[in-house]
Amino acid sequence: MESTIMEVTLPNSNTEPEFLQASSGEMSATQSSTAGTSQSAPTKPKRLLKRKADSVTDDKTKKKKKKTVKRTIRPNYTVQEGEDMLLIISNINSSDSIWKTKRKGSKKKKTNAKGKSKTSAKKTKKAPVKVIPKVTEQAIDKNVDLESVNADSFDRWGQSLPIEVLVKIFQFAVLQDGAVPFLCRVGRVCRLWNGAASSPILWRSVSVGYCWIEPGKSQLPGTEQKIRNTIDWLAENRLSQLREFSLCHWKKHVDYVIQKVSQSCTNLHSLKLSYCTGMTETAFQNLGAQCRSLENINLQHSEFNVDGLVSFLESYGNQIKKIYLTHSTKSDKLLSALSKGCCPELMLLEINTKLDGGYCQLPICIQALQIGCPKLQTFRLMNVTPVPKKIRNTPNSTSGFPMLEELCIATSSHSFMTDGDLNNVLHGSPHLRVLDLRGGSRITATGLYALPCERLECLYWGLYFNSNAMVASKKGIHMLAHKWSSTLRELDLANQPFSEEDMEIAMGRLAHGAGVDLFRSLNLSGTKITSSALRLLISQSPALKYLNLSSCRYLPRGLKRVYHGREDIQLLLEKLD
Repeated sequence: MESTIMEVTLPNSNTEPEFLQASSGEMSATQSSTAGTSQSAPTKPKRLLKRKADSVTDDKTKKKKKKTVKRTIRPNYTVQEGEDMLLIISNINSSDSIWKTKRKGSKKKKTNAKGKSKTSAKKTKKAPVKVIPKVTEQAIDKNVDLESVNADSFDRWGQSLPIEVLVKIFQFAVLQDGAVPFLCRVGRVCRLWNGAASSPILWRSVSVGYCWIEPGKSQLPGTEQKIRNTIDWLAENRLSQLREFSLCHWKKHVDYVIQKVSQSCTNLHSLKLSYCTGMTETAFQNLGAQCRSLENINLQHSEFNVDGLVSFLESYGNQIKKIYLTHSTKSDKLLSALSKGCCPELMLLEINTKLDGGYCQLPICIQALQIGCPKLQTFRLMNVTPVPKKIRNTPNSTSGFPMLEELCIATSSHSFMTDGDLNNVLHGSPHLRVLDLRGGSRITATGLYALPCERLECLYWGLYFNSNAMVASKKGIHMLAHKWSSTLRELDLANQPFSEEDMEIAMGRLAHGAGVDLFRSLNLSGTKITSSALRLLISQSPALKYLNLSSCRYLPRGLKRVYHGREDIQLLLEKLD
């Protein structure tokens, strides 16, 4: 009796086919009856194995052929991917569709180590599977309601959200993180988000950083063309209502960007170039001719054509109200243009330099500047020391800056500005609220007391250098505390060498002043403040949230540090008691 061989092939399996005997009973019977002829029995399975191996290879080739499926074409992008995230901007209109159904291939069954299917080893009852109808062209032709298809399988809140609400949500994100790259990213989510992200109201303030380049390498021509395409697309499709525009760390294409922005953004209100290089006179002229609403221009830490800026101010300076510059060898030329009255509406002028730039002087004719900029409200010289300069045919006495509210002449090194120089600037400024004289070692308390400023709110008079040998004022702080006790909100006296008696009287004047309830910041680092004087002021100042007592030698150990917040200061008061 010959043994019966049954071929069992598992469907959709990557393993070779198996050969199983019909039953265990027949196998034992045939083995006992045909013991002598058992040597000739294995010849048939060998032929079957050889034949089935060929069939397995045929199945594999068929599966490989099935894998060659044409992929759907991805939506095109006007701005292609490059070295920076700014180049990834979708160019999909509201009428285009970016969602296409994908064909789901059959999942392969898992097999064990022996090549046997797990389902064949043990038969179990399968849980009923919910069959989801497949959306095909035939279903679409039969007017099937697509909204009901797969309604329970994915979340639809992002597609059903009103676009007005989505725009409002995007506004909060733009205020915190900026329009770029946030709006560029969310515009690729879906058609609804793309329409909301393209709302012009979200693109009123834009800051664009330059593509990152590996040190020692230059940009390829293809990448540079992508950058130009990006700027073109932004100017044509997103920046129609742009009001504030910033460029950061651009070493090339600055003229090209300014030209495109000037042509497309006629409502531009503010322009900022930070660490940029290469703005020419042509770019300044295009900016002035096209953007008639431009009021603020910030060119700090950037390299530009100074003659082009002067020509721009002479032609279009009537509309400029705020100017931010960094000190250079040609800064006096800009000040000369301002002193001639090319910017009569100027309200803010700030000139700074790097903190590690060393001692920096700037010749200024204060009288000519007061005549040329009579509406100046904020005048800042950051780490720049003014040096008096005389100009022919300029009167010695003027009306000053009658609208000045903030004066900052702060430096991290010595400032040789005297009481007379300070009086020439502030003799006609009764509305001054902020006075920053950090580093002013030659300014005295008597000179400050003589100023016509009766409503001063912030006085910063700290000294941030090591030696006190050049300090001119060593007494009189109690006079200033008495003069501004009702209006003072912030006071910085770091490293001032006033005596402990003078400091105690000054703290008492502030503690009993009418404005003690609004006093919020005090820096006494390196001073001779005592525990009794400090306790009196802290107990009477409920709004005090910042207190610097570092390096105060007259205080006990453990208290010489910086205190932040009302709770921290309250703990200090308990220790002092």
